Amino acid sequence: MNKVILSGRLTRDPEIRYSQGESPTAIAKYTLAVDRRYKRENEEHGVDFIQCTVFGKRAEVAEKYFRKGMKVVVEGSWQTGSYTNKDGIKVYTNDCIIQSQEFCWNKNAGVDELGEGQGQYEGNEEVYTDENGFMNLPDDIDEDLPFN
Repeated sequence: MNKVILSGRLTRDPEIRYSQGESPTAIAKYTLAVDRRYKRENEEHGVDFIQCTVFGKRAEVAEKYFRKGMKVVVEGSWQTGSYTNKDGIKVYTNDCIIQSQEFCWNKNAGVDELGEGQGQYEGNEEVYTDENGFMNLPDDIDEDLPFN
């Protein structure tokens, strides 16, 4: 079984491109900074930077709503590969291919003294969070949900 579950922060905004052909597919890539816990001479933990790739509607959602610094939880599978770069050197790759992704927490989100979410601007859109720091998403997101 090949199953990966990660929780981490985006190191930058996702980058999106579209495949070639009759029906182009959205492909988004982003990197998660995931805590690695270990003890070594005065160091409590380190960080792994995991490359993530997501396809289709989920890629479009990532591009529209994910921003640098956001904490997300992803589930997917691990994929290794290789290619030869323009200098003729073989490069090995490791990616998490995302099947599901969820907002977890936005480190820039604020909560006022009444526990109500505060608005913040990310890009050109104002984003509101609830009392738990979760982002309120618009109802018009057209995702394939496992329930109606």
